[in-house]
Amino acid sequence: MNTKEITLLHSNDMHGDFLADKVDKKLTGGVSMLSGYLTKCRNEDPNVIYAIAGDMFRGSVLDSEFHGVSTIQIMNLLAPDVVTLGNHETDYGVAHLLFLEKMATFPIINANLYIKENDTRLFDPCYVMEIDGMKILFIGIITEEVISQTKGEKLIGSFIGIEEAAHEVGKICNAYNGLDVDLTVLLTHIGFEEDKKLAALLDPAWGVDIIIGGHSHTFIDKPAEVNNILIVQAGTGTDQIGRFDLVIDTDNNSVLSYKWQAVPINEETCPKDQRIEDLIGSIKAKTDLKYAKVVANFDYELEHHDRWIQTELGGVFADAMKDSLAVDIFFMGSGSVRKDHMGPIVTLQDFTECYPYDGKSYGVKLTGAQLKKALLHIYRDEAWLGNHTEFYQLSRGMHVIYSKSGHKLLKCELNGEDVDDSKIYTVGIQEFHYNNLPEFFNLSFEEVKANGEPTVLTTSDVQTILEYFNVHKHLGFDVDGRLEVVD
Repeated sequence: MNTKEITLLHSNDMHGDFLADKVDKKLTGGVSMLSGYLTKCRNEDPNVIYAIAGDMFRGSVLDSEFHGVSTIQIMNLLAPDVVTLGNHETDYGVAHLLFLEKMATFPIINANLYIKENDTRLFDPCYVMEIDGMKILFIGIITEEVISQTKGEKLIGSFIGIEEAAHEVGKICNAYNGLDVDLTVLLTHIGFEEDKKLAALLDPAWGVDIIIGGHSHTFIDKPAEVNNILIVQAGTGTDQIGRFDLVIDTDNNSVLSYKWQAVPINEETCPKDQRIEDLIGSIKAKTDLKYAKVVANFDYELEHHDRWIQTELGGVFADAMKDSLAVDIFFMGSGSVRKDHMGPIVTLQDFTECYPYDGKSYGVKLTGAQLKKALLHIYRDEAWLGNHTEFYQLSRGMHVIYSKSGHKLLKCELNGEDVDDSKIYTVGIQEFHYNNLPEFFNLSFEEVKANGEPTVLTTSDVQTILEYFNVHKHLGFDVDGRLEVVD
């Protein structure tokens, strides 16, 4: 039997986490020390591969101020061997993404974003890397459920779900059979639970060995194994990196043995990369002057540690939009709040990194029955099982008690009164969530428009919230029973 060894390193959902933080009195994370670890590994062993499973962008003013150009410059120095797309790679528009792809000195792959008119793929679907006489096939996959942002791109399409994605994986694997591929790796950005479903659909004859995923920000202790396929993720940010040490059976093109671990990135084990330090320093110098001004003053630090509960920080954002836009209820997308804490002094940088998605907000009219239908959909079982569903922070005045075991609302009140099934309520929703009403709220556009035409309430969420903060000093928030989940 002929065998060879490979070290396969992987990251996902880095979200512009470029700077190190002080954690337990030591510097942790940041791309400078991450690059130092990669260089150390590459110097110790020639058979090292580094892959990124999507969402390099968003989460930092160092990224958003330059619409991802700074991120590509930093990633070029980090020098991944292959990258696939995440949903946030499309945040600045597909045309801009294609511009950024031209800047990249590393391959960006995706098998299922295409131009609708002629089914032309926007990116190479896969990448074959040759190392030490071995051929490693990487395939990039994302699904429409994840990449909902592209619904504003009328000419761009993607596969609907994992069944179609599985079919595409089979097509690519079959097309490359003649290359005698030693290891096949899917780089996905669909969430850990969806990765398991995808693995179960793959024909073993296609030879997929590993799925490196992203999107759900899942931290794991060991790989999941479905259909003899190893499935991993490396959480989020740059505080850690996933590491496979693989022994490959090159006669049978399979993984003979492996060891996997999440390696912490900190100053004790990872030297700094001075090139990246200098580049980040020059980028940061350009943003510091603009983003250092104070925009809010909270009574205390507000928290958002869990997107599937009502949080202090999420409540403040929801209240700011409700009060400013004069609606009965505002649904603030939990995923819009990107930091787990903020305050008491809030700079423009703090705010922008916490709420990076500026856009419109819509006002829709819902009957009480439709409102309850939407809440039941939001609180369905998938929300509690680790799946990457959309969840919402409720604005002031709402009081909802939901029974998990009964799958029903035990209470649904607004301002102390039961929500009336026949009454019409005005509800504010961010543009991204409005564009995905059927998927996120289980409401069709037709049934919503039957109550009255939706209207644009603000063309800028960011301006609305910042003006609210400017007027309302010393904000605080009490988690006041807006949402109670029982059973």
